[in-house]
Amino acid sequence: MLIPDYIDEHLLVLNKPSGLLCVPGRGDDKQDCLSARAQLQWPDALVVHRLDQPTSGLVVMARSLAVQRALGDAFAARTVRKRYTAVVCGTPAAQPLAPGHALHAAMPQDGHAWSLVDLPLITDWERRPLQRVDWEIGKPSQTWWRAMSADEAAALPTMPAGCTRLWLEPLTGRTHQLRLHMQAIGHAILGDGLYASAAVQAMAPRLLLQAQQLGFAHPVTGQWLDCRLAADF
Repeated sequence: MLIPDYIDEHLLVLNKPSGLLCVPGRGDDKQDCLSARAQLQWPDALVVHRLDQPTSGLVVMARSLAVQRALGDAFAARTVRKRYTAVVCGTPAAQPLAPGHALHAAMPQDGHAWSLVDLPLITDWERRPLQRVDWEIGKPSQTWWRAMSADEAAALPTMPAGCTRLWLEPLTGRTHQLRLHMQAIGHAILGDGLYASAAVQAMAPRLLLQAQQLGFAHPVTGQWLDCRLAADF
């Protein structure tokens, strides 16, 4: 049985475990998924967005077509705040933006300095489902990141030596964006079976990426909802 992180008559927010699809895939063996499980308990539940199968964390579902459209519009307009936690190999070097940078005003406002990965992405058609960086035809893709402070990580499990726990906030929402952006700057996420080396993949039993915080204006009441999970790695 699914236990919502938040529920009302208009929407629900669920915690998807790593390894579970968000929606059905192709084949009889890929029909078990978050949306199917949710609809067994709430027949009116409708898909709004997705997480990769190996990514865990918060997913919002609508309970009417009107709310589904409104939430979809909010994601498209980038007014939904999504914050992920990840463990990466190595120690990324912070690269604060210059005050006059075009995206400086879009930096997360939490009192910390964030760095930006700005690399355009496109589907690698010959190696699907992989994506790749492409400066000619790639779609604009930006990810904010910063290392988690010692106070923030104090109660969390010990990481493997030589790794760093990060906060990640995607400004855009491209397929595999966080995974590929971290790999592209030389710090792949542990357990990533698509973009990490075999050695980095073997450092964790799963992809160490979790959608830990989800914030948005309720499409009916206008109230700001701030949903948060405890780290699961």
